[in-house]
Amino acid sequence: MAINTQSFTAQTIHCLMKNRFAAIGGILVLLVFILSIFAPLVAPYDPSAIDIKNILIGPSFSHPLGTDDLGRDVLSRMLWGGRISLEVGFVAVGIATILGIVLGAIAGYYGGYVDSGIMRAVDIMLSIPTIFLVLAVIAILEPSIINIMIVIGLTSWMEPARLIRAEFISLKDREFVIAARAIGAGDGRIIMKHILPNGLSPILVSATMGIGGAILIESALSFLGLGVQPPTPSWGSLLSSGKDNIEIAWWLSALPGLAILITVLGYNLLGEGIRDALDPRQRE
Repeated sequence: MAINTQSFTAQTIHCLMKNRFAAIGGILVLLVFILSIFAPLVAPYDPSAIDIKNILIGPSFSHPLGTDDLGRDVLSRMLWGGRISLEVGFVAVGIATILGIVLGAIAGYYGGYVDSGIMRAVDIMLSIPTIFLVLAVIAILEPSIINIMIVIGLTSWMEPARLIRAEFISLKDREFVIAARAIGAGDGRIIMKHILPNGLSPILVSATMGIGGAILIESALSFLGLGVQPPTPSWGSLLSSGKDNIEIAWWLSALPGLAILITVLGYNLLGEGIRDALDPRQRE
């Protein structure tokens, strides 16, 4: 009997909308996404424009979030910095998810020595704190947004791999997979057409929450001077530049920190909501 995909999707969306925290997370994510994407239209000033007449001016009508130590508008720099953070988050999580799906699918489907080898690699990677591993690699390479996205992605694939492996182990001996083998379907077709589409739910949750984690890592790197380099604005670099004047210009550190908090919280709440919505027990 065919699965009613539209009904499943409708039920999932209904469960997601009933979850107040997920709705709040979705609104926060959507708000940050829209403001960042349309930063060239929304930002009132050029984020790199220096104005020595308006150095360290507090929030006002002309500068709603104040200015920094070079007279640059903080609101404009935060909006453009949001574009950098979201770009790093989406690309890094995309790399980690694709790599995790490939390795997890191979490990879960074939098992044996292949599974053992991949899982030992996962154990080794998990034994090293991610932030220290990223710092070590970035310290060797030239700090740039491309390197940051690649490094974060290549050091964050372990959780998606474990999730996909568990799903493949659970699904590879189901009746529909046995039937596909019986009619002569190859391993590639079985993996891509039969098992993988039925095992992507936990990956969707992991990817949603992983975006927030990637934004945190990028912000930490930029704060330490190993991330996005000036004059390109990012939330981490705004935090770093604001710490020297925190006693007289609180907004330089408080506002970028608040932006990071809101964005990461939004993705975490949305991810938790998606996980609950995909849980069949929530539909009972």
